[in-house]
Amino acid sequence: MEQKLTLFELNKWIKNALSEAIPGTVWVVAEISELKENRSGHCYLELVEKEENDIIARARATIWSYTYRMLKPYFETTTGQLFTHGLKILVQVSVEYHPAYGLSLNVKDIDPAYTVGDLALQRKEIMERLQREGVFGMNKELELPLVPQKIAVISSKTAAGYQDFMNQLENNPAGFRFYTHIFEATMQGTGAVPSIINALERIFQYEDFFDAVAIIRGGGASADLSCFDNYELAFNVTQFPLPVVTGIGHEKDDTITDMVAHTRLKTPTAVAEFFINGTESFYDRLLALEEEVVDAVRENVQEKHHQLENFASDFHQLVSRFINEKKIQLTAKGNRFQQQVSRFSFNKKYELNTIQHDLQSAVTAWNNRKKIDLERNRQLLKTLAGEVFFKQQTENSRLIGRLKSATRGLISKEKERLHLNENAVRLLNPENVLKRGYTLTMKNDRVVKSVKQLAVDDEVETRFADGKVKSKITKKE
Repeated sequence: MEQKLTLFELNKWIKNALSEAIPGTVWVVAEISELKENRSGHCYLELVEKEENDIIARARATIWSYTYRMLKPYFETTTGQLFTHGLKILVQVSVEYHPAYGLSLNVKDIDPAYTVGDLALQRKEIMERLQREGVFGMNKELELPLVPQKIAVISSKTAAGYQDFMNQLENNPAGFRFYTHIFEATMQGTGAVPSIINALERIFQYEDFFDAVAIIRGGGASADLSCFDNYELAFNVTQFPLPVVTGIGHEKDDTITDMVAHTRLKTPTAVAEFFINGTESFYDRLLALEEEVVDAVRENVQEKHHQLENFASDFHQLVSRFINEKKIQLTAKGNRFQQQVSRFSFNKKYELNTIQHDLQSAVTAWNNRKKIDLERNRQLLKTLAGEVFFKQQTENSRLIGRLKSATRGLISKEKERLHLNENAVRLLNPENVLKRGYTLTMKNDRVVKSVKQLAVDDEVETRFADGKVKSKITKKE
């Protein structure tokens, strides 16, 4: 029969075998998939190796606090990147196997040069991919409005860079006014990329309103800017329908987001100056055009004024000649017209006197007839009004009597209905129902209305009028 081992003995055997097979330390290339720091300062990692998107190897690793305090700042100052998940690293490790906790790697040292090379390669691959897909310069091809005054800002509201941007924009010497709206986003760390993309998606809903987008953040360590070398963020910027202006607060190397944006500036303040200068240039062009228009109008007015003086002189001579001719013609016509008017007036005056006499006689006879008709109609109207008033008074008295009778009946019926409703409510009161011998079954403070709500071993509460009990379901039929 084969020898029997306990699990502890087997694990100890494995530990001894590993110690003999890997007695010292080895350098390992892996990707950090998870990273956690505890209160004691220790760092716990999960290292993986991938083949395309499939994980083909996985191991736990530990960096003890006294080592982590030295390795982390050394790595970040050398690479310019945060020591976080998603990075490929080259680390020196010792292989440890504990009978209770299994296999783990103890990190002793790290080579930042490997990560720098890998990040540069990733950056190069992202740029080549964007160029291969034909989107690298798409945002640059968009036309920036001559006067971009409605600006969507992506930043952290509490960031000093955002405050500098707004102060520069609002207090510009020329007094230009800009409309800005901030779409808050996380501007560094692991959550920065999805946060900034989400802000772009929110701005896209108001595409027709805004003139441009400003992505700004204050200065900081190069490690804080790794999120701007992300493919997804860069791709979203290239596809955005509004010009994107960046002011990410660094002067050394451009991030990929800077390179695909419409315009790249060094700082948030420089972005504000860019918009101010654009508006100022347009304003200067308007002033120059105004001067050109005024000069052209002045010359034209002077020329037209000279032409008008010549025309006025010629016109004055023509008018004087015309007036003299017409004056002679008018005098002759006036004399003839005066004779015709005198003759016409005499004839019409005679006819008018005859018509006046006939009209006075007709009006006197008409007035007499109308006075008689008016008196007869007044008497008839008075009689009819008396009859109508009497009939209406009788009808009102009859309606008032019927209304009083109907009101008393309605009030009596409503009182009776309220009394019946009061009795029904009193009978349906849960306390009265319980007093009549009924009970309420409750499960999780909810009334059980069907056996389908219960299962064997469920605890239920039965409420009586004078108390409650708890029971357990042992059988269900």
